[in-house]
Amino acid sequence: MKTESLEIDERFGQEYKGRYVFQEMTWAKRNRIIQKHTKYSKATGEVESSDFIAIQAETIWASLKEQPQTKPISLEKLLGEDIGVPVELGELFSKIANKLNGMSHEDLRFLLEQLDEESRIQLFKSFGFVKPSGGLQHSSQDSPQKPSSNSQSSSTS
Repeated sequence: MKTESLEIDERFGQEYKGRYVFQEMTWAKRNRIIQKHTKYSKATGEVESSDFIAIQAETIWASLKEQPQTKPISLEKLLGEDIGVPVELGELFSKIANKLNGMSHEDLRFLLEQLDEESRIQLFKSFGFVKPSGGLQHSSQDSPQKPSSNSQSSSTS
């Protein structure tokens, strides 16, 4: 199965510094995660709702095979709204997990389309893409961030 390792510097805080290894999960595991967080109409079989954040968090957690000895990442922290992982770190982990596990843009778009407007707005707010007035924007920091010295490598085993 494919793996990808990532070395994180202090960019996200000393707590997260270290080596992380992600591994492709099985088709069955990926689909069970999606099924677990998706509600279907009993009458039509159509998708009624889907918890995109829970799907992403569990996908990351299931793919994460190694992390620093201090174990800074947990499923609870990935799901946490008040005490969670930094947005950019969560996005980086999502990108790696989705790449390894075949979550295409179409899959993600499908899951997002299942959310009602309020849930979509909450999701975008959590990523820093919604102004208080409701318009979309890309968040920016007041001070420029130094580039991360992340080193990514892929290998197959």
